[in-house]
Amino acid sequence: MSQNALTEIVSNNYAKIKNLRDRGIDPFPHRFEVTHKIAEARKLPDQTHVVCAGRMILMRVMGKATFGQLKDGTGRIQFYVKKDVVGEEAYDIFRKNDNVGDFLGVEGKLFLTHTNELTINVEKLTILSKAVRPLPEKWHGLTDPETRYRERYLDLISNEEARGIFIKRAQIISTIRRVLDGDGYLEVETPVLGSQAGGASARPFITFHNMYKTELYMRIATELPLKKLVIGGYDGVYEIGRIFRNEGIDTRHNPEFTTLEAYRAYTDYNGMAALVEQVFASCAELMGVETIDYNGIKIGLKPPFKRISLPEAWKAKVGEDIHEILLGKAFNRPNLCKLAAKLHIEHGDGTPSAKIFERIFDENIQTGLEQPTFVMDYPTAITPLAKCKPGDESLVERFEFFAGYEEVANAYTELNDPEDQKGRLLEQLRQRDEEKNSETDVLDKDFIEAMEYGMPPMGGIGIGIDRMTMLFSGKPSIREVILFPLLKPSDQGERV
Repeated sequence: MSQNALTEIVSNNYAKIKNLRDRGIDPFPHRFEVTHKIAEARKLPDQTHVVCAGRMILMRVMGKATFGQLKDGTGRIQFYVKKDVVGEEAYDIFRKNDNVGDFLGVEGKLFLTHTNELTINVEKLTILSKAVRPLPEKWHGLTDPETRYRERYLDLISNEEARGIFIKRAQIISTIRRVLDGDGYLEVETPVLGSQAGGASARPFITFHNMYKTELYMRIATELPLKKLVIGGYDGVYEIGRIFRNEGIDTRHNPEFTTLEAYRAYTDYNGMAALVEQVFASCAELMGVETIDYNGIKIGLKPPFKRISLPEAWKAKVGEDIHEILLGKAFNRPNLCKLAAKLHIEHGDGTPSAKIFERIFDENIQTGLEQPTFVMDYPTAITPLAKCKPGDESLVERFEFFAGYEEVANAYTELNDPEDQKGRLLEQLRQRDEEKNSETDVLDKDFIEAMEYGMPPMGGIGIGIDRMTMLFSGKPSIREVILFPLLKPSDQGERV
């Protein structure tokens, strides 16, 4: 639609608003009493009196009568407005001033048309909100992905699939809560702002507090405060909340995303794997599915899920013992770079060791993780918050859970030795300084002090809510499952 055409439509609709007000009609009333949601009304017998409300998505004028279609959050229904029933003045006001996109309240009896279409025979019609701008592309919906994400409200109006995705997302979150609450976990909230950004290897967003005159960091994880709560005496805690990481944007990453983090005393990463299976089984049961189609592949959701050893997979796919690139709790960088060169993995003198390892893993192991799979036991060098494998300080008890080639969850047997923890975080600082790696964990002295009061054995997990929704919705882009993904600012100029 041209800008001139849009300007004319907007101007005409504002004129209609003025006309309604001149007639003593409020085009934006405060409230409207509804007797039935549309889905409820559709289950009622013929001749039942109903009062429904919703957005008018179709209007077909036929002289002295008009057929329309009303839509609310539960469904849609046809309505029939006849001049002889509502009166000449009311019909004239409706026909001349109401448009597709307006919110209406309709009151009348249900009946079946000769085509067997359930319809409300309108006895009284009320304007509830006059739309000024037209709906996109004559109700065929938005087709440009960038516009869909930027103007999500329009996408939801016209795209039933998009609406269904976010209903499914809410169901996943409520299912996770039900599973954890039923297992004795306590839901808590922890700060979004802090003096440090710890608990993960990521670059934070930085802001400034005017009163304290100090920089603050938006959280990159909820791990450390949640562990402090277990130290404080709660046996199991969890938080579902927003995480902020100043990283790139692609189909798998958004700088603002949602995670579940949960911690349980007296268990380990095997207990967390059981939790993943319970959550996936519960979500699959709620949605009535055992398999899903994701990015062209069929994925089974019935536990138990496959488990593989990372050292064994490394040997099979890379052709070397993983210990060749490890030196105790650090990387053997010369060997790591030599292996990267052999495998034609991009790297250079300024590439952090952790990034080189990640690229080797992504291209040689992750590419084979189609079905739900736990990859067990990772290098200590990239996992400073997990306990080492008994008898092998170069590996820790950690798994990452993959499905559809995507990482969905990450879990540890949590490190509870304060001296070991301090040493690991000092190694992270060495990587930050010597390898210029800005995405390392920080040394949080307050957390070490908390650990020194005694921290029980525990298992901990993070599950990506967005990734999980992508999987269950069959959508390979994270932008499809976040209502308002971060987009590059648009330069639209002055709007009407």
